[in-house]
Amino acid sequence: MPFATTHCVALDGARGHLIDVQADVSTGQAGITVVGRAGAALREGLDRVRMAIANSDLSWPSSMRTTILLAPADLPKSGTHFDLAMAMTVLAATGQVPRTGLAGTAFIGELTLAGSLRPAVGVLPMALAAADRGVRRLVVPEPQAAEAAMVPGLDIIGARSLAQVVALVAGEVPPEAPPVVSASGTDLIVWRGAGRLDDLDFADLRGMLDEKYAAEVAAAGGHALLLSGPKGCGKTSLAERLPTILPDLTTEESLELTALHSLAGALDPGQGMIVRPPFAAPHHDASKASVIGGGQGRVQPGEISRAHAGVLFLDEFPLFRSDIIEALRQPLENGDITIARRDESVTLPARGMLVVASNPCPCGNWTAAARSNRCTCPETVRRRYQARMSGPIADRIDIVRHVRSASPAAQDPFRPVEGSSEVQARVAEARRRQLSRFEGRDWRLNSQIPSPRLKDTWPVHPDGKALIDAETFGGRLSARGAVRVQRLAWTVADLQSVRSGRDIDPGEAEVAVALRLRTGRPLDVATVRPAEGVA
Repeated sequence: MPFATTHCVALDGARGHLIDVQADVSTGQAGITVVGRAGAALREGLDRVRMAIANSDLSWPSSMRTTILLAPADLPKSGTHFDLAMAMTVLAATGQVPRTGLAGTAFIGELTLAGSLRPAVGVLPMALAAADRGVRRLVVPEPQAAEAAMVPGLDIIGARSLAQVVALVAGEVPPEAPPVVSASGTDLIVWRGAGRLDDLDFADLRGMLDEKYAAEVAAAGGHALLLSGPKGCGKTSLAERLPTILPDLTTEESLELTALHSLAGALDPGQGMIVRPPFAAPHHDASKASVIGGGQGRVQPGEISRAHAGVLFLDEFPLFRSDIIEALRQPLENGDITIARRDESVTLPARGMLVVASNPCPCGNWTAAARSNRCTCPETVRRRYQARMSGPIADRIDIVRHVRSASPAAQDPFRPVEGSSEVQARVAEARRRQLSRFEGRDWRLNSQIPSPRLKDTWPVHPDGKALIDAETFGGRLSARGAVRVQRLAWTVADLQSVRSGRDIDPGEAEVAVALRLRTGRPLDVATVRPAEGVA
């Protein structure tokens, strides 16, 4: 029977759908037809498939009518990675490959006219989808075999050419083939400068006790953080050191983040699974597609998704485009980002820590003290600049800190300063407490607790609730802000529990600290953590 079926995977954002690739070769008007909502790049692959088969010393049924169905037919499909699956199902339908060799197997890879394989974008999320739907064996381009092997339960075959795949499926010795050329773009990661952050440490920052405590709370609970202050006061230095106090990713986070980088085409084949929280700092002139996600053709994750489980730092935040600032509402509220187009809607995870920094004015010199004010910005420009830090976005940011330049006494090089390793240990223990508390839930950190669950499962002590109510009824705190203060109070309590060695639920003292963190009022850090440099 001139009919065969194999499998490939279609991507819908970071989610994969297993696709049956069926071929029927029968008598009729000679030609080839692909049906099942195939995109332009996929349809163009028919010519690549035909020439790859011919140039691999195999036969294309040129005198027959060939129909290829991609099922389910109502699901949109795009990408060049369907080439290998289409070639294998045609070869099986014409008897050149045993149909039994295709059972339980999915094929991923782009073909060249010579029959060589090229890497595909998004192999890891494809492998996850294939394994989830019962596929036992996955054939991918050789450089991406290690990436696909991150998914347990799959037998991974890395191949260099169509001829090798045919031989492997038929149980024969595969012929020699030149190595697969790496995907374009992965080598560009080398010059992006991420390595300059490797040697940074919290001990580099002298003074700034209030700000460093706020950063510790933000890291422990995954809270969004706003740093404002004059130029040169240390906002960027603090933000760049935040990843150094974050613990290694959990297995689930690591798999999610690696899949997102694979989907973006930014995963180095030799890197393996990402285990450290990422740090992304796009320029304020970046496009919406590069920050939020999108692009032409296939939807690609933006920096906000590539910083998932890490830190997204937006310096000079008021200078970002208005549509980017407004698009941050959804990830700040839900932890994901939805990119909707005419015929598709893609949802990507975006549960990283958002850290934004702002000067008091465009020139960065404005101060309330008239004597020391060196600002040259017109009043209307300064007000318009500051207005972009207010409203719905500001209400979704948990912690606000007004950074001031450290005093000469705080910069004394002989005063001991706590390093990143000590802070990271506390953050890691606080996060372990949260993982244990939320076991079996759909969230991991305090910042992700749904509002209804705060009220019925994890309320704060009545004394603390009274403080929140007083701020809310006094008009100083919105209903959303009240929820975020409660989440902050739980994180403050978790860190206090780590320091004291006993479980502490959020009460009046923890809520008072959370309110100050939320509203930007200075903290008496000595009451919530040991002061640095105390003899």
